[in-house]
Amino acid sequence: MAWHLNMDLSTATAWPIPGIHHITAICGDPQRNVDFYVGVLGLRLVKKTVNFDDPSAYHLYYGDGLGSPGTLMTFFAWELPPGVSARARPGAGQVAATAFWIPPRSLDFWASRLAAAGVDFQGPQARFDEVVISLRDPDGLALELVARDGGRLRAPWAEGPVPPEHAIQGFAGAALSLAACRPTARLLSERLGLRPVGSEGSRLRFQVGEGEDAAMIDLLCPSEAGPGRMGIGAVHHIAWRTPSRRQQEAWRRLLLEAGHDVTPIVDRQYFSSIYFREPGGVLFEIATDPPGMTVDEPAAALGAQLKLPPWLEPQRALIEARLPAVRWRPGQSSSPASL
Repeated sequence: MAWHLNMDLSTATAWPIPGIHHITAICGDPQRNVDFYVGVLGLRLVKKTVNFDDPSAYHLYYGDGLGSPGTLMTFFAWELPPGVSARARPGAGQVAATAFWIPPRSLDFWASRLAAAGVDFQGPQARFDEVVISLRDPDGLALELVARDGGRLRAPWAEGPVPPEHAIQGFAGAALSLAACRPTARLLSERLGLRPVGSEGSRLRFQVGEGEDAAMIDLLCPSEAGPGRMGIGAVHHIAWRTPSRRQQEAWRRLLLEAGHDVTPIVDRQYFSSIYFREPGGVLFEIATDPPGMTVDEPAAALGAQLKLPPWLEPQRALIEARLPAVRWRPGQSSSPASL
């Protein structure tokens, strides 16, 4: 199915979204998650905390050397008793793939690295004017490495297992699987200020941000699958950036006026957030850039200790007793081939 980019941008917001802030997914074994995202993909574990809504579970953050907005991949860890399954079911209303941005010169490096780690991957293959490697993490989460010109890692992690010149640069974007494209396309262009930039078959592409923050959001419509089910191996939500609390408040007013069911502003310690669902069912968040990952520990020590917000500190002993120890173990990796 071919799509024609004839969206009416006359009602687009005066301050479009500048980029992706973070993407949050659900994993199983948290140590295996660390081994893969640090040991294989070379991201830095920049924050080890808990799900503030369920402090019995880890919330792990990965990113560049400082955990800059636009580089943050985060995970809620669902550890379940033996024999209990909570696997996601891919389908409409879900993020179909999360894409990371790598330098074009690094394609051979990444193909060799993934093969050496036992990670099954497809490609490189062409899409639009870029080259893409497709893979899955140990929990089956669909990932892509997109070779893209321009920009550089904001704060390279010099001590990581991947040389800085080949390191993941941040988010290249994400693909949304939808039963219908038009309502979501209108939200992206007319409310959030993303720009329609191309189409390829049933894939409709929008750009968010400029320069280093540029990311491509693809709408895959119509989805051939039935409704998806949230669980291990699925993206929980996509968070968009906003530079300040004041602008976040303005976003909330705009979205409410447009008829969206938007949460109150929520304190997430490292940013504040509002949440709403786009018309196709994917959960969106708008998160502030400040105060950032260094608000409760110095840059050199990011991710080293379990950090809790002030309201959970009185429960620290109980929380720590329930959580398994996790850390980056140099030389260790975990790949889907081991499952």
